Amino acid sequence: DQPETRAALVALATECFPGARIAEAATIHAARTHLRNATVDLALVDLNLPDGEGYVILRHCREHAPETLCVVTTVISTDAAVVNALAAGASGYLLKTDAPGLWKLHLRQIVQGVPVLSPAIARRIMEHFRRTAPAFESDERLTARETEVLSLIARGMRIPEVAQMIGVADSTVATHIKNMYRKLGISNRAEAATHAVRLGLL
Repeated sequence: DQPETRAALVALATECFPGARIAEAATIHAARTHLRNATVDLALVDLNLPDGEGYVILRHCREHAPETLCVVTTVISTDAAVVNALAAGASGYLLKTDAPGLWKLHLRQIVQGVPVLSPAIARRIMEHFRRTAPAFESDERLTARETEVLSLIARGMRIPEVAQMIGVADSTVATHIKNMYRKLGISNRAEAATHAVRLGLL
């Protein structure tokens, strides 16, 4: 909705896509009018607009104009904003504070089908997954005995050796290994060793 910001985006788009027809819209209502009257290849969508939030445009394009690539262009970099935008159908999320050279790179990548994210947004997404992904160190899918067997076979011990060390039958160790492989989604000792390292067992 800011004329100077729109002018800067128009200049960038004109440089990246010579001959492109560019329409500007300061409100959701105006944007919807453009989308109804023409096929739009690329929509750069702000989130805070005078008559609502840009998510409305993202959802509109997803439902009524799926051929339109929508990229959020905003100063908002919160986790909630990023997640909501991507869930609403955004093909990218760029911050207005990014350098013009980076903008040009992203705009050219967009039309090649490359999802684009500002570096700061990409880092936030990576950090989010670091915080929320299951921690290998606290993986509770394995029983205490299965964890013990994993540690031993990861060291190269064979089933009879493991069975002798923990005082059970060979068949019992084989069952533990089978269950452990199933739970971890692995199929060989090399993968077992990798998981043992991640669990801090080696």
